[in-house]
Amino acid sequence: MNALIGSYECKVDAKGRMMLPAALKRQLAPVVQSGFVLKRAVFQPCLELYPMAEWEALMQKVNKLNRFKKKNNDFIRRFTAGVKVIELDASGRLLVPKDLVVFANIQKDIVVSSAVNIIEIWDKTSYEQAINDAADDFADLAEEVMGQDDDGAGIS
Repeated sequence: MNALIGSYECKVDAKGRMMLPAALKRQLAPVVQSGFVLKRAVFQPCLELYPMAEWEALMQKVNKLNRFKKKNNDFIRRFTAGVKVIELDASGRLLVPKDLVVFANIQKDIVVSSAVNIIEIWDKTSYEQAINDAADDFADLAEEVMGQDDDGAGIS
């Protein structure tokens, strides 16, 4: 799957249903039939929507962890807590389960944002706060993460 592109403002109805933005739906067309996995993000108060193939690839890595090490077992339990299989309904909507709505503090207005091969689903206020909080040190972060030209990991 190619990298996903775009951030979109959307709404969630009272039942937790949201319409996947048309532009993302087009990008995801090849994988919609396989379904998705929706989970809590590790570092932010948002949700992550994985196309099933991306989730399965990630689970192959997780499954290589030695479960006889307590920290690995604890990580697996926490990482997969609240994970749900999600499918789009006939109208192209997906249902965000109540426990995940509560985790991400999702109200009515949300932001659906691509994050390379997955989609993040944020409460709009939380998203704007996260972007604003990161603005001050983004240049330093970009240099640290992407500026490493000595090992070929960075972009030149």
